[in-house]
Amino acid sequence: MRSGAGVFFLAVVMAPSLAYGAESKISKSTLPEVVVKAVDNGSLTSPGIQTARAEINRTAGGVSVIDAEAYKKGRASTLQDSLGYTAGVYVQPRFGAEEARLSIRGSGIQRTFHLRGIKLLQDGIPINQADGGGDFQAIDPLALKYIEVFRGANALQYGSTTLGGAVNFVTPTGRDASAIQSRFELGGFNYLREQVSSGMAMGPADYYVSLSEARQDGFRNHAEQWNRRIFTNFGYQFNEHVETRFYLGLADSKSMLPGSITKGQMRQNPKQPNAANVTGNQKRDYDQVQLSNKTTFHWDDQTFEIGSFYVRKDLFHPIFQVIDQLSHDFGASFRYLNKSDFLNRKNILTLGFNPVWNLVYAQQHVNVGGQRGALTADALQRSRNLDLYGEEQFYVIDRLALVGGMQWSFASRKTKDKFISDGDNSGHPRYHAVSPKAGIRYEITENSQVFANFSRSFEPPSFGELSNVTSGGIRDLTPQKASTLEVGTRGDEGRISWDLAWYYSWVDNELLSLNDAAGNPLGTVNAYRTHHQGVELGTSLDLFRGILAKGGEKTAAPEGFRPEDLLGLREPWEGEDRVVLHGIYSWSRFNFSNDPAFSNNSLPGIPAHFFRAELVYEHPCGIYFGPNLEWTPVDYAVDMNHTLFTDPYALLGLKGGYKTRKGFSFFVEAKNLTNEIYAATTGIISNASGADSGQFFPGDGRSVYAGMEFRWG
Repeated sequence: MRSGAGVFFLAVVMAPSLAYGAESKISKSTLPEVVVKAVDNGSLTSPGIQTARAEINRTAGGVSVIDAEAYKKGRASTLQDSLGYTAGVYVQPRFGAEEARLSIRGSGIQRTFHLRGIKLLQDGIPINQADGGGDFQAIDPLALKYIEVFRGANALQYGSTTLGGAVNFVTPTGRDASAIQSRFELGGFNYLREQVSSGMAMGPADYYVSLSEARQDGFRNHAEQWNRRIFTNFGYQFNEHVETRFYLGLADSKSMLPGSITKGQMRQNPKQPNAANVTGNQKRDYDQVQLSNKTTFHWDDQTFEIGSFYVRKDLFHPIFQVIDQLSHDFGASFRYLNKSDFLNRKNILTLGFNPVWNLVYAQQHVNVGGQRGALTADALQRSRNLDLYGEEQFYVIDRLALVGGMQWSFASRKTKDKFISDGDNSGHPRYHAVSPKAGIRYEITENSQVFANFSRSFEPPSFGELSNVTSGGIRDLTPQKASTLEVGTRGDEGRISWDLAWYYSWVDNELLSLNDAAGNPLGTVNAYRTHHQGVELGTSLDLFRGILAKGGEKTAAPEGFRPEDLLGLREPWEGEDRVVLHGIYSWSRFNFSNDPAFSNNSLPGIPAHFFRAELVYEHPCGIYFGPNLEWTPVDYAVDMNHTLFTDPYALLGLKGGYKTRKGFSFFVEAKNLTNEIYAATTGIISNASGADSGQFFPGDGRSVYAGMEFRWG
């Protein structure tokens, strides 16, 4: 599909919502049956989605809540499947895999694998490694009830002051999950995914357990993937004021890595792998065990939460060398929330403390066909982070809140070099900072508001940045800091829902990774000064209502047409049918500022303009169908010197199915209908010198997926 076709499609489906200035309502795109389920469940440790929306909308900045029932209307495999329609979030799979490139506001802009600059949490408990790096293969999108996204310093309530913010994955409990649920998905490139779960409450106790397995050959050669996950939690309410919940997660993930190829190779045959990846049998395998607990005390207008966690990860990762690591991460979280009035005015006070530690036994070997060769590095790595934070919201009048916050952060990274044949490369850098935040939020109506804030962010380097590839030692790096101004609005008024924010960040000492023309890592440096600015827009607009179903009392459809009869159902439905438009648009301008080598060039790796949209017909009986589009209308640089660029692309898809709160559901989804050859994402290098370079990760070709789900109880 050429870009001209993409322009036409976008003009048709996006113009009405852009004219009204409206937002992504993906979390509200579910049908009435699903919305009925989205009520509070009585759990103190894991609130329902309605409570989560009410709480997050008090934030004076860009935030979102994604209802898992919305993305479960289609394939639920990659992080893009679950976060792809979230304003301000750029997420692209590298090769159809669950490992993806995730960035918010240019965070970790050069990290095409693993994660940096975003704090990941599960049920409010951190799941990043203590040095700031993170992986999300252990997160199962099918074992979630909703996802919270806090962009930038708006994540202060969880102790995050990184440039990107935080993403909190919230899991079901026995108080809101089905007693029996099973799901089966299959599709292109031998994709197969199965999941079964169960949840139940028994007086003061409840449980939830999910088991899943997924495997696929992948669109490209040498891209096979396989993983198994077990997730369970057990909660107990001592009384109406105290509840504790224990979590256990097990993940076994195995991924072959096809690598990146040149643009010419991609155009010739996008399925081919990088030859070196095949020769080195490059892959990423790890086993992970996660144990955590969260206890909540609630009385009157006050809440106190205590959390703790332990994560053990065993990583075997043959790439340019064999990365062989065993890591142990420990942490705790303390959070106090007080909503009592102050000076006879509404007031919300949040205080918290997050200490985390880890211990990593890190070895590197020569890669001999994917096996360990001679030892090249052996180190004991220790990380420690201490984050103390507070935030105050004070309503000077009923609808106007002033917000002030502060975080003190301390981080240490200690390496004990045990492989000293090339000299002792031990090191122990320490970092600390104070990050303030001030904001204002005005509620125009009960459902609409405007906001503005100014904040500082702080991000010390992880071991991925500190490790000196050539010597094995510790690099001398300065923490990345930024000052960010943000203004925006969000709301939900009748047929229109919107989320719009503009931000501008002055970034000092941005951590930028350097690679040679072959993509091999050369290390990380601090850029003197960069600027990040952008617009984050989400839209949802009901274009038409009451086409076949006029609403009112529960009745059958008009005589001669009863959609539920086609599915063998006998329950009446209520409400109107509708044609609804969902869409997101991001404009991003990340650039150097008078850099001696790269002048004012834009930072490579993320497109300046990115669109996603879907136009869906929804009937209250549960039927839905419609087309969707992903469009990058302009190219973007692959190297900092701007001599190598991607090509624009547009992807057309189609999705339909039947979704209900209980009983049987199904979907069929077609992706990339025109079989477009395109780069889903790219590696990043300093200077390609005008030559084609092996930095392109081809996106999946044409494919069709189908799935069915059954729920009881």
